[in-house]
Amino acid sequence: MLRRLTALGLGLVLLAGCGTEGVRETPAEPGATSPATVEITTADAQAALDGLGDLSDAWKDRDCAEIEQLTTGVERTVGSRVCAAAREGRAAPAFRAHQDPEFLLPGRQDGEDGAWFAVLARKPEPAYFVFVRADGRWRLGAGPIPLVGKAPEVKGGVDGAVIDAAADPDAAIGARLAPTRHVAFLTDPGGVNGVGVSGVRFASGDPMRRLLTELVRAPGRVRPDHLSTDVRIEGPARALALPGGGSLVFHALRVVFTQKPGAGRSSLVRPLYRAADVRAFTGGAATTVTGSEILLLATKVAKDNTMTTVGMRRVLADITEGSG
Repeated sequence: MLRRLTALGLGLVLLAGCGTEGVRETPAEPGATSPATVEITTADAQAALDGLGDLSDAWKDRDCAEIEQLTTGVERTVGSRVCAAAREGRAAPAFRAHQDPEFLLPGRQDGEDGAWFAVLARKPEPAYFVFVRADGRWRLGAGPIPLVGKAPEVKGGVDGAVIDAAADPDAAIGARLAPTRHVAFLTDPGGVNGVGVSGVRFASGDPMRRLLTELVRAPGRVRPDHLSTDVRIEGPARALALPGGGSLVFHALRVVFTQKPGAGRSSLVRPLYRAADVRAFTGGAATTVTGSEILLLATKVAKDNTMTTVGMRRVLADITEGSG
């Protein structure tokens, strides 16, 4: 069955790519109480993007320590367990460096720690990346997030400025509530037919509609085994204001499946995960298993709070023995 859980406060994943240089910090005026602001240059962003080549090499070598150094938040959460499983025989993800970037650099953020920017890289296939400043260097927080819809125009104004949604009152509330509204939708079985009680709607062709259908039908597909599903928020959301209102929100969800044998049975009849994957993550076989899948999302929130999935990546991040 579907159960709505309290959102988890875990960090969004980010990759370190360019050492300790690259942020321009402007001190606050003497006597001012506001924090210093930072500005990100295109050169800073390009250096961070170029650092993805190091991450690609680390995945090829299954160098878990290097992956941890180059990522943070959600990407580090995913990478730590997936890399360990890859060392036990599971296929490592084919991480590729991207090119032909459009840099989306929010202007004048408060404080160096946590400063961030996004990139829409169009080759080899269009995908978003989110970089965050942590411990004195840029680290990959989320990405790639492959484009599944039309990328919204982010740059507005006569000078093509990019604005952090948190600094725009017209965009901030919708951006902040987007992850919570996703959880409400994905834990509302009635939403499959468009008549759910959550009040959250996605268009019929949106990947969120297909995911909800999958979650609702999953318990029936594994009977006589028992399957429960939880949906949680994974880390903070970061968002860019859109010209004319609304926002482009980068955020993550964790979908947790717990499968156990039915009454009177000692083993699973229709296991959700392959035995080889369970062994790679847990080190052996398991009667009851809990699998965690991470969804990395780019969501367009319109001025009227209508949501559309623009980018999405789904990855099996962990399998544990027992009910989690």
